[in-house]
Amino acid sequence: MTETTIDKTTFKGIACGTRHLTHEEFQHDVKRAASAFSNLGIGAGECVGIFMRNDIHFMTANHAANYVGAYAVPINWHLAGEELTYILNDSGAQVLVIHADLFRKIRDAIPAGVRCLVVATHEDIRKPFGVPVDQCSVPEGETDWQQLLDSEQPIQNPPVQGPSSMLYTSGTTGHPKGVRRIPLDAEGAASIRDFRTRVYGCGPGARCAVPGPIYHSAPNGYAMQASKISDLLLIIPKFDSEEFLALIDEYRLTAAIMVPIMFIRLLKLPEDVRNKFDLSSLEFIIHAAAPCPADVKRRMIEWFGPVINEFYGSTESSAVSACNSEQALAKPGSVGKAVPEADIRILDENGNILPPGQIGEIYSRFPLMDFTYNRKPEARAAMEKDGYVTSGDMGYLDEDGFLFIADRVKDMVISGGVNIYPAEIEAVLHNYPGLKDCVIFGIPDDEFGESLMAVVEAQDNVELDTNHIKSYLREHLAGFKVPRQIEIGMDLPREDSGKIFKRKLRDKYWQQAGRAI
Repeated sequence: MTETTIDKTTFKGIACGTRHLTHEEFQHDVKRAASAFSNLGIGAGECVGIFMRNDIHFMTANHAANYVGAYAVPINWHLAGEELTYILNDSGAQVLVIHADLFRKIRDAIPAGVRCLVVATHEDIRKPFGVPVDQCSVPEGETDWQQLLDSEQPIQNPPVQGPSSMLYTSGTTGHPKGVRRIPLDAEGAASIRDFRTRVYGCGPGARCAVPGPIYHSAPNGYAMQASKISDLLLIIPKFDSEEFLALIDEYRLTAAIMVPIMFIRLLKLPEDVRNKFDLSSLEFIIHAAAPCPADVKRRMIEWFGPVINEFYGSTESSAVSACNSEQALAKPGSVGKAVPEADIRILDENGNILPPGQIGEIYSRFPLMDFTYNRKPEARAAMEKDGYVTSGDMGYLDEDGFLFIADRVKDMVISGGVNIYPAEIEAVLHNYPGLKDCVIFGIPDDEFGESLMAVVEAQDNVELDTNHIKSYLREHLAGFKVPRQIEIGMDLPREDSGKIFKRKLRDKYWQQAGRAI
């Protein structure tokens, strides 16, 4: 990997921190890794686990698994031991590619018979995560990933057409489920490339960045395509607001895939910091994964220009709607209209299609990206109605066919018989001065069944007044939407995708009340 001085504004290839590989160098590594997998007995339909932070080696392993016809199984590296054990057993992975420091922490959870290929934790990864230096080398006696690649000749067989990554859902209820895509033929693969170029912006000639975790479905699909056909894929191990702006300037980035919390943190940078960098190269920022407050979207468009785009979807459904900057300003809060490849329905609890303006459960279909749950076809059947599937989101379509998200079914609060959607309140709260983060959820209430609870986190050196927050909310929302209780918290638990682990905050209140969640 090249670590010498290069012209970052014109470099073409894969980059991460100080390391830069040309596309030819990257493909050479992919073919050596594919040869290694093949020699380890990995073939069509089998699985290769990846338990790593964002890194070039992550992409090498992902592509190499697909090359030999296997499913790459990216795994959230935050998972505890028993969670990793479950996924490795459920997927049947024979090989696990893993960072050295993570291997040291979780080695006892790796099932017998799973071959570990250990990747030295590079300084580019070690620094942002504060990993101790002595945890970064490959333990003695373990298979060193880099040494294995160096010992292999590039595979001579052509790549197997069809397989992709098998992502596991977050598992907020029960065990996570592996979303196993139906393999694509050459025509289908070309259609998906065109779709991602149009909706994600990671097409030929683009200079792309991925600051979110590649073990998540959208960043994974984005990074896989960009590393194949775009001029540049810049892999960012950990998002930092000011550093991200600097990287746009340094690499003349044209595209990136982001989440709304990144926007919020960018907007909270001091004005002089925001103005230090040249962002004129940007052409297409795509975001998803969590609701984006309409005011945040508007401010980002005013700052970055009309380059902010959004899609809505899930690990199961893929991206089923898309919204550009012009549409976002015309339809504040919308996640756009159905993409040509997909169809969206809003259904009531009896499965009837609801008319425009009425909130129900969102169902969609995307035939080209069809799937089953690994080993759990019955779970797929349970979420499907007439070929349409749901991820449990509530929302409505307006008269023009634009989709608006209300909230998750499980997050909706029913207080005194009234449906309340916390996401709407959170969107307003995010604009409160001095607020860093917030979350709204329902807690037991003897009178109303449920009442609203807010946990808010202040920016550094700011003191929040909960009574003033309630007054602020009353100015912008109906009184029944103002939380009865507001607590000031710290370090709210948030996934790398930008979603808050709401259940970690909510569950204790229901458990204390002795009630099921």
